[in-house]
Amino acid sequence: MSLKTRAILVVVIGTVMGLSLSLGGGLMSAQAEPDAERLAWEQAQTLAEVMARVKRDYVEPIDDAVLLESAIRGMVADLDPHSEYLDADEYRNIRISTTGSYTGIGIEISEVDGVVRVVTPIAGSPAARSGLRSGDEIIAVNGVAIEPGNVRDTIGQMRGRTGSEIRITVRRDGDAIEHRMRREIVRVASVHHQLLGPSFGYIRLSQFSESTARELSRAVDVLRDQNGGALAGLILDLRNNPGGVLDSAVDVSDLFLDSGVIVSAEGRTTEARFSRSAHRGDILDGGELVILVNEGSASASEIVAGALQDHGRAIVIGTSTFGKGLVQTVMPLSRGRAIKLTTSRYYTPSGDSIHETGITPDVYVEGTPGYPDLSLSGRVDRENDAQLLEALERLARNRVMHSNAQ
Repeated sequence: MSLKTRAILVVVIGTVMGLSLSLGGGLMSAQAEPDAERLAWEQAQTLAEVMARVKRDYVEPIDDAVLLESAIRGMVADLDPHSEYLDADEYRNIRISTTGSYTGIGIEISEVDGVVRVVTPIAGSPAARSGLRSGDEIIAVNGVAIEPGNVRDTIGQMRGRTGSEIRITVRRDGDAIEHRMRREIVRVASVHHQLLGPSFGYIRLSQFSESTARELSRAVDVLRDQNGGALAGLILDLRNNPGGVLDSAVDVSDLFLDSGVIVSAEGRTTEARFSRSAHRGDILDGGELVILVNEGSASASEIVAGALQDHGRAIVIGTSTFGKGLVQTVMPLSRGRAIKLTTSRYYTPSGDSIHETGITPDVYVEGTPGYPDLSLSGRVDRENDAQLLEALERLARNRVMHSNAQ
């Protein structure tokens, strides 16, 4: 192993030890300090030995920097399934996903059995204007064949500088077709809405980005205008929504509440301990609200469902949610890198932790295979979606009961 690598290891372990001692403060006994120091140096020696073996005996030569980055990734990833080290590209993608916009061609893709296909192009995007279609098999980007099993890399190749040209080669009906286009800023809506007959609106949230609450508020206004200025009820579909920005979940919950705690969190640092509450103003003016969830509803989705359920503001229909009650904080590092670290456990207004248990729906309804369709062009199916049908029946029943009571 090179002297430079050995020096790096000494600095790293010294820094970690110093940080550990400072965090321990006066709680660490005099005996514990030498023991911790000895163990740290022993582990550093083991790391150096492993690296030396890999450098000397692995079947292919590997650079010291690559080995050290792998060690960092392993250290963070071993903490829990949600913590991870992010290189500059991965950190950039994280920031893109939270803002709801990116520079690219505007396309949703998926990989099935090693084949990368176009799910749908975003309306008005470069991909849509170039003629790319749902179902096209992507076989090359800029003349380079894509690598099966690495959708992230394929997505990365499609993104780039605004105005730069890109060539996408697809296979359609057995023919290879090349599409040329220029990248531009693409805005991805996280809110999809539709009026379901008189008085009832439907809104699906695909993720929680920084703009989701604003988009949701505008969608309610549009549905209200389409229905003559009023809505008797709304279905908020959070099925298969993996979550996103915690503040976005708080803002979405706040849209339907007048007061009360939305979510609280506990962690080791001051910043990791907090409580968020609602402000006066319900955009539905007390109108009926039903939330659809399933096992794919996680994190921020569970914050919304739990808050509105605990306050009696919404009926939750579907199956038990995923059960991710942990908060991750993205912490920038030098040279454009970052770590996404679990820093808190969050609790619903009733004080429950839903981690590994999930939100239990008020009305349990098994989902229909294939629903919901979460592609960007996904459509509401009022005939085959069992959970949606139950929500509509519940809204209609409550409306009749409310009318009779008057």
